[in-house]
Amino acid sequence: MSQQLNFQANNDNKLVQLVSFKVSDEEFGIDILQVQEIIRMLPIAIVPSAPNFVKGVIDLRGEVIPIIDMRKRFKLPSIPYNNETRIIVVHTNDFTVGFIVDAVCEVIRIKESAIEPAPPVLTNVNGDGSNYIRGVSKLEKGLLILLDLNNLISLEILEELMNSAKNTPSASSAE
Repeated sequence: MSQQLNFQANNDNKLVQLVSFKVSDEEFGIDILQVQEIIRMLPIAIVPSAPNFVKGVIDLRGEVIPIIDMRKRFKLPSIPYNNETRIIVVHTNDFTVGFIVDAVCEVIRIKESAIEPAPPVLTNVNGDGSNYIRGVSKLEKGLLILLDLNNLISLEILEELMNSAKNTPSASSAE
């Protein structure tokens, strides 16, 4: 499915393509090969008993997709959605999931050699054993934190969400 990025490679000419987005004041990047599409906010149906960072589910052209609020996933305060708020629909762990982000920035091409492994202090930032920071790259405008979507949300939570979503009425109300 998705190409795994190898940050140990010494091939200085190999380019990595990333979709960059903002959550709060930080810029993050994800592998463009995992991105299915980027959409504006849609009505989101609430999934009872879901983890607090799960906003709910949407119906995207007949497919029920769980939606993760990245601000809540990163334990940041919520803000009202605006015209720049987007849902990045990605494919990870054999599931399609949407991530609510504050804004999508651009597609970035960087040399693989410009990606540094994440410092050990960043590999468990949530204190829950998750290791979803894949690396860091220095850009002219600051640092870009590269995320490992396969570790951002556990497979068990995804399976639980998909089972709950099957019993949730169609996404017909928005927050």
